[in-house]
Order: sequence, then C-alpha cells, then structure tokens
Amino acid sequence: MSQTITIDPVTRLEGHGKITIQLNGQGEVEDAHFHVTQVRGFERFSEGRPYYEMPSLMARICGICPVSHLIASAKACEAIMSVRIPHTAAQLRRMLNLAQMVQSHALSFFHLSSPDLLLGMESDPKARNIFGVLAARPDLGRAGIGLRRFGQHIIELLANKRIHPGWVVPGGVTEPLSAAHRDEILAMLPEAYANLGLALTAYKQIAGTFKQEIEVFANFPSNYMGLINEDESIEFTDGAARLIDPQGAIIEDGITASKYTEVIGEAVEPYSYTKFAYYKPLGYPQGSYRVGPLARLNIVKSMGTPLAEKELVEFKQLAAGPVQSSFHYHHARLIEALYGIEKIEQILADPRILDKHVRAIAGVNRLEGAGQAEAPRGTLMHHYKVDENGLITWANLVIATGQNNNAMNKGVLQSAKAYVKDGKFTEGALNRVEAVIRTFDPCLSCSSHAFGQMPLVLTLVSADGEVVDQLVR
Repeated sequence: MSQTITIDPVTRLEGHGKITIQLNGQGEVEDAHFHVTQVRGFERFSEGRPYYEMPSLMARICGICPVSHLIASAKACEAIMSVRIPHTAAQLRRMLNLAQMVQSHALSFFHLSSPDLLLGMESDPKARNIFGVLAARPDLGRAGIGLRRFGQHIIELLANKRIHPGWVVPGGVTEPLSAAHRDEILAMLPEAYANLGLALTAYKQIAGTFKQEIEVFANFPSNYMGLINEDESIEFTDGAARLIDPQGAIIEDGITASKYTEVIGEAVEPYSYTKFAYYKPLGYPQGSYRVGPLARLNIVKSMGTPLAEKELVEFKQLAAGPVQSSFHYHHARLIEALYGIEKIEQILADPRILDKHVRAIAGVNRLEGAGQAEAPRGTLMHHYKVDENGLITWANLVIATGQNNNAMNKGVLQSAKAYVKDGKFTEGALNRVEAVIRTFDPCLSCSSHAFGQMPLVLTLVSADGEVVDQLVR
C-alpha cells in the first residue's frame, strides 16, 4: 500500500511549514512537497493606507529581514513620487541593508544550519541546536552570536531599533549618521572580521565530509537571478537584475523594478500558500529560477571588495559553470557576509557619510511604482498602485522564498529519493530532507501572501468532529 511520510513542522527555519513524502506500494518515493501552511494578507490590508506609511507597515512582515522590506517599499514609493534620494541617504540605506544581511546570514549559518554541519546529520536531535554547537565548539558559537550582534547593533545605531525600524522613509531616511555612531561601528569591525574568518575556515574544513549531501541537496541545473552593478559586481540595494541559464549565459539583463512586473509571473499550487515565481517568456515551471546567495555568486563577475573577491574566485572553482548544489548556499552566505563587513567599512570612509541632507520631499506624481532590493534570501520586489490622494488601491510583493519555491520542492524530492529506500528511513535521513530546505533559509512569513484567488479549503466541523460543511476555492 502507498504511504505518506510527514515532517511537521520543518524545524530551524522562519515560519510554519511541513514536508510530505509519498511512497508507492513498493516503498519507493514517488513524490514530495514542501508546504507553507501559514497565510498572511499584507497586500490586502495595505489597501486604503497612504503610500508613505507603506515602508513602516511592510517592515512588520518579518522580524529577521525588515530592512529589506523597508528599502524595497520605500523605493516603490519613490517611483510614485518620481524623486531621487540624496547620495548620503542612499549610502546609509546600503549600510543598513548590509548590516541586516550579515546578521541574517549569521543566524542562518550558525543558529539554524551549523548544528547539522558541526555535530552531524545523524547526531542526537536533543543536542542538535545552537546550544550543542556552543558545547562542542564554543569559539564558533561565540562567533555566531558576535556576528549577529554586529549586524543588529549597526541597525540599532542607524535606525534607533534593531527590529522593525521606521528610519527608512519615502525620499531617504529620517536622521543622518552621527560621528559618534560612525566611530562606534568602526570599532566593531575587527571583531567582525575575526568571527567571519573563523567561520569560513571551519566550514572549509568540514565541507568535504558532506560529499553525498552535496550531490542530492537540490543539485540540478536551473536558472539564477540577482541584482548586479554595471561593472558586474554584486549589489544589494540598487542596480538591476540579471537572469542567467544553467550554463551561465545571460537570458535577460537590466531587469529594473518597473520591468520586473513585465517579465516575472507568479503561479500557485494547491499544496502551499507561497507563490511560485517564474520568468514569463519561458512559462511555468520551465521559467523557474533560484535567487539568494548561491544565485548572486553564480551571476556576478566580482565582489568589489578585496577579501570577498579572493573567496569568490575560490568559490567559482567548485564548478565549470554555475555552482548547482544548494548545499553551497552555506559557503556563499559566508562570502557575502565577509563582503558586507568590507563594504560597510568602505561606506564609512565616504567623506559625505555624515552629511545632514538625507531626505527628499515630494508628493504623488505617478499612480504606480515598483521597487526592488536584495534581501538576504534573494531578490525582493514591492509593487503598488495608488489613487490621486496617494491611497493604496493595489499591492503585490514578490518574495525571495517564492522565487526559490520550485527549486525547494525539487530538492525535497531529490533528497527524499536518496535517503528513503524500500519504505525505510531513519531520523537522520529525514533530517537531511529538512536540511535541504534550510540551505535556502526560507522566510515563510515573508512569502505567504495572497495574489488573486489563492487555493483555499474552509471546513466547518461540529463539536463531535463531524464535517458539517466545506467550501473549496
């Protein structure tokens, strides 16, 4: 008889999700899915709000990556205002976004994934957590905590709050950087470099012991997309998106926020509240692609900072073309975090960084606007429409996790087929299937947003458990 294996909840990730693995009568894996089981309605309850409130509202979507939503939202509002923000404001936003990237990557690598990497996929689940890491490798545990503190404290110094800051507003930021806060951030850099170097060294020492996982952790050809500068270096806050094919050839370049709405479509599946993004000319699912650290490093030609540049050269030697296995997201995260530290140091050296002019003022000049930025997990797009009074009439968010959704589902199936045989499996085998999802570091609260008529089953159950009525949409 057929059988379904359910992993519920999937642990050590943000939000609520589960994995189902379908076995046939012979105990072989036939199919597998990653289900995002929560639903949120930020697009809908944004309707009727003034556009200038949107960045602060959107920051409430997530406590891990609120800055990304702040920036993408503010840029969409600035398109409505037809305004260009001051140079210093753009630099301060860039630093804020990089600080969030560093702390988020530290959370993903140290707190969520390092228990598998350092303690082993088959280790005791009771110890397979950050406390187990602290016991086994106190130096790495402290490094992870230190890197998170580094990123979060910079956010606090710039934006007055570590979580859900409102400092980024349409037109720029609300307050300039003070000399005292600049000096405080500069004083934090040596420890951050040391912690990141420790993590990179440790990862390289153990990566070779995961050859089997590398082979089956979402290891397949795919398209990749991410923001890039004109000199083909990595970018997180500005620039335009580039889409490449599995061989590394450019499919489409110069995808700005306004163009994004023309070339990126979104599909829905009945088993998840997260949308599935795809490149419209290729259709769904053929036009699916990956975003985030692995995609960004596959796309860029350089990092633009010396230490990260050396690491990128080494990373690209992992494959003749784009690096395919999602296991390498871990490595890519550490390289990006190193870049973030270096770039923050470069920004602080800008002679105009303490300039007081950090906000441009304008009103509604267009009835539609879109903005995009790189979140830690990948490209993020906000798209709004307003009426003549600047009230939101329609909103849509394209989230990184939705863009990785197809790859996550294919990765779950690939790993399940590798680790579940003849209907038999171990706790460690199922942990490996979960670990595939953790390589992507999905943010499920960010990704579950309604667009059009999402699949929905509403069931009314009586007190004794009898189904009274059911509505299926």
